[in-house]
Amino acid sequence: MNGADALISTLVANEVTACFANPGTSEMQFVAALDGVPQMRPVLCLFEGVATGAADGYGRMADRPACTLLHLGPGYGNGLANLHNARRAFTPVVNVVGDHATYHRQYDAPLNSDIPTIVKPNSIWVKSADTPDSVAGLAAEAVAASYGPPGGPVSLILPADSAWLETTSEPVIAQKPTRPAPSGQAVDAAARAIKAAKKPVVLLGGQACRAEALKAAARLEGAGVTVYTDTFVPRQPRGAGVFLPKKMPYFGEMALGELEGVDLMVFVGTATPVAFFAYPDRPSVLVPEGCETLTLAERSEDSVAGLAALADALGAPAAGPAQPLSIPDASPTGGLNAYFAGASVARHLPENAILCDDAVTSGTGVAAGTATAKPHDVLALTGGAIGAGLPLAVGAAVACPDRKVVSLNGDGAAMYTVQALWTMARENLDVTVVVFANHTYRILNVEMTRTGAGQAGPQAAKLLDLGDPKIDWVSVAKGLGLSAVRCETAEAFDAAFAAAMAQRGPTFIEAVI
Repeated sequence: MNGADALISTLVANEVTACFANPGTSEMQFVAALDGVPQMRPVLCLFEGVATGAADGYGRMADRPACTLLHLGPGYGNGLANLHNARRAFTPVVNVVGDHATYHRQYDAPLNSDIPTIVKPNSIWVKSADTPDSVAGLAAEAVAASYGPPGGPVSLILPADSAWLETTSEPVIAQKPTRPAPSGQAVDAAARAIKAAKKPVVLLGGQACRAEALKAAARLEGAGVTVYTDTFVPRQPRGAGVFLPKKMPYFGEMALGELEGVDLMVFVGTATPVAFFAYPDRPSVLVPEGCETLTLAERSEDSVAGLAALADALGAPAAGPAQPLSIPDASPTGGLNAYFAGASVARHLPENAILCDDAVTSGTGVAAGTATAKPHDVLALTGGAIGAGLPLAVGAAVACPDRKVVSLNGDGAAMYTVQALWTMARENLDVTVVVFANHTYRILNVEMTRTGAGQAGPQAAKLLDLGDPKIDWVSVAKGLGLSAVRCETAEAFDAAFAAAMAQRGPTFIEAVI
């Protein structure tokens, strides 16, 4: 056994059984070792941003980490944006970052870089296995660290000689941490404050937005407490039979307008809400003036236990509100827009589907349409770095092969990680990709005005427009191995989406809006 064998054996022993990879020369021992451990599924991604985003999607759905295999510092750098999203989603991810052999580092070869410094900002744990005998132990430590709580990406640096040299190490089993329940004092303080408040709200994030937590949060709503979620949630059940809290609006002035009069804000699995960006003469913190704030459960604590205890302390009903099942009977007609697309998604989305939402400005229309669709899960863009929708779908489909996955993307966002289409085709993943093609960075047109920069003139417009030339999405998708169709009417989209939901395997729909 060499160090690479010890690494993969330890990962598999700790239920890390998917590897999203874009390897190079320094990782060839790891690649060769895969043949000896068939329990590890290797998935080739043609860009590291796809590999890291896929690991994020996998971790969100499997509740355990996948690993990535990245080629030195530049390979990690290519994957950084979606690791930023994974860090903001608190997703467990084990990055295996190859490095030069320990004795070769001193020569500053062309691919040499300061890997620990590069990986540190988006890693909650970083160590280098500089001897083959240290690999198994550090791999187990990395897996344990990825769980947090609240969890996040970790980076295990693997020098080439640590991978190829022999070791007698056996696989090491990680000690997974557990989430402590919030203290009784925190529960009592929140209950007293809510009883004393005139207009209290509870703000949920992270684990507090998962299925069991939402059942407890619905009880609070039933007791007259308004419940919100963060604007972007890593994973949230939606649809019929599920409690749907209000969502904190994206635009700060809308959030503060909606929260006017709120005199208490209780945080559960999240922190003080802030505006996504700074704007001239507008506040950064989205808490109304004079509003008291307190925390029931930190991100590292058990939000499910905290919400249930709070509901009990308030004498809340045993169950709260849930969404009805309400699906449009007929296809929308006429020109296609995001709301018509959302209605068609609701009409045909199967139960237990997974929506990976990177649709940017078009996402609101789909969210509105699917609020009362069959029950499903939604994975959102947690860190704001667009280009997550396609990779998230790859990872979700690998984690949940029995569930239909739908990837919703703006056309600008999809171009960041378009290589994911090839992986979907190669792995025959049950993913339907929808790209909303408006041939512009629509959100930036909105934000340009909001930041006080004014309207885009001829030169500025060149940085916001995607229509010269227009991207031929059908040709791109077919060229990367997917069947594809372009839809310019609501009727055409409804028919295409229905057909995609009725078959297995990867399909692509360009929605011209």
